Order: sequence, then C-alpha cells, then structure tokens
Amino acid sequence: MKILVAGGTGFIGTPLCTELHERGHEVTALSRDPSDADLPAGVDRVAGDVSAYDSIAETVAGHDAVVNLVSLSPLYQPPDEDAHERIHLGGTANLVRAAEDGGVDRFLQMSALGADPDADTEFLRTKGEAEDVVTESRLAWTIVRPSVVFGDGAEFLEFTKQLTTPYVTGLPGGGKTRFQPIWVGDLVPMLADVLADSEARRASDASGQGPRAADSHVGETYEIAGPQIVTLADATELAYAAEGKSVSIVSIPMSLAKFGLSAIDPVPFLPFGADQARSLEINNTVVTNDVSAFGVSEDELTTLGSYLGVGADGRREASRPSP
Repeated sequence: MKILVAGGTGFIGTPLCTELHERGHEVTALSRDPSDADLPAGVDRVAGDVSAYDSIAETVAGHDAVVNLVSLSPLYQPPDEDAHERIHLGGTANLVRAAEDGGVDRFLQMSALGADPDADTEFLRTKGEAEDVVTESRLAWTIVRPSVVFGDGAEFLEFTKQLTTPYVTGLPGGGKTRFQPIWVGDLVPMLADVLADSEARRASDASGQGPRAADSHVGETYEIAGPQIVTLADATELAYAAEGKSVSIVSIPMSLAKFGLSAIDPVPFLPFGADQARSLEINNTVVTNDVSAFGVSEDELTTLGSYLGVGADGRREASRPSP
C-alpha cells in the first residue's frame, strides 16, 4: 500500500513510518520540516502544513491510506489561542478533504482518550470535533484513542519532572489523577495493524480469486491503553526512582493549583496554563482496553516501571526495553 503519515517525523510518526516501511509499504512522511527526520532511506519525506490545504493536497492524492498523527500536546500550552482549532479541527478537515478529492480509500485518525465535542478542555474538545469530521466523511475510517504514550522522546515524564522536584514536591490534588500509559513500542504495531486488513483486501481484489476480503477495523473506534493504571504521584516516584532519587508527595489543593496554573496563562515562557490545569482533573484510563482487537493481551504490554528500569519494589533494575 501507498501510505501517507501526516506527522510522520514525530515521536509516534517516526517509529510508525519505520514499522510500515519494514512491512513492505510505500511510505511518505509529511511534516512541516522533515529534512532532519531519523527515517529509513526508503521512506519519502515531504514538507507540508495540514492547516494549509494547498500545501498538502497534491501530496495526499494517489495514496491508498492516510494516517493523521498531527497533534498539539495536551500537557503544554499551545503557541496561540487558536492553535487547537487550527491544527486539530482544521488540519483534520484539510486532510479528509484532500483524501476524498485525491482518491484515498483508508483514513486512520489518532485521537485521544476523552475526546468529545463537549469536553472541558480545548485539547479534548477539538479532538472530538475532529473525530466528527472523520466519521462524517466518505472515507473508510478508523479512530484510535490512546492514553498517554511514553517512550524515548515522549513528553509525559518530562512534564511530570517539570511539575515537581526530587525528594519533596507538591502535586495538584496529591497527584491522584489516573493514567494508563502505553509504550510507543506497543502502540505502533497496533496502528500498523489497523491497515493490515486493507492490504489483504487489496491483494484479494488484485488476484480476483475467492470472496472479497473485509476490512475488520473500518468504522471502529478503539480505546487503547497500557497494562497498568498509575497516578501522577506514581509516575513522579517512578521517574525519580529511575535516577536513583526518592520523592515525597505533598498535596496541593486542586483549586489552588488551578488558580496558579491559570494565572500563568499570559506568560509565554511558562508551558502550563488553564487548559492544562483542567486536564489534571480528568482521569486518562479506559473501561475496556481494546488492545484485544489486535490479538494482544494487557499482560504482554510494557509497564512504565519496566520501561524505566524500576522494579515493583521501587528500586532501579539493570535493563529496560529497546525502543
């Protein structure tokens, strides 16, 4: 298949492009500046901005599938107040339009747990509105909503350490916000598998033999998470344990934390603001973990502790999984 990965040079996009290339697909990585991306030689790199339709339309045309990974961070303030609308909603609308106009069949949208047009944060609200654009399109779509994704180059642990200090630290609400983080090395093969049935169908159609194969993932929305629920306090303790440091958590009332983070909204060099404060009141876990749709069980997945090389006793271990 010819697959375009929008956001193909990012934290998730780079390993996904690599995975798809290794599976024999013709892969194009689309980003605003793909020149320095660490991608296999066989992956094409194309510059384009999803918020500008004319910069992507020609590139999208002629592909069999489009994967949309373009996203702002839920953890940090966006560059401007319109960024969520422009990138999540407008960018998705432009990709969908370009795909429909360009003869693309399959569309994989990476969204987020809690995405809803009526959500309390701009991040989740615009993610939900973007999902509506996808589901109302003429494309054969699939939506994946992951929990927080961790791995080399991820923001989750960096954000946690920016909020805290070793030894003694305060956390909003005592760090009780719950996450179910998934390792990028576990998530990426599932994203690639979403398109596997499409490749099988194309091969079946080309051979002209036997019944037409079905795309079992088309029209599905999957909520994907890791094997363990951890609180923000747990993640903080693990992050410092990986460095051989301990930390004691002091609870900061959520109302005070919200006021403090909201107050720094106008300060451009501080990365947290009102939307991030509201996000700390929203748990990021699944009711049913849809990893089973990809033939995976939770006990096969990598925990945050094992990735960091921290054992169940909170002590550092010798090894961690390869990215």
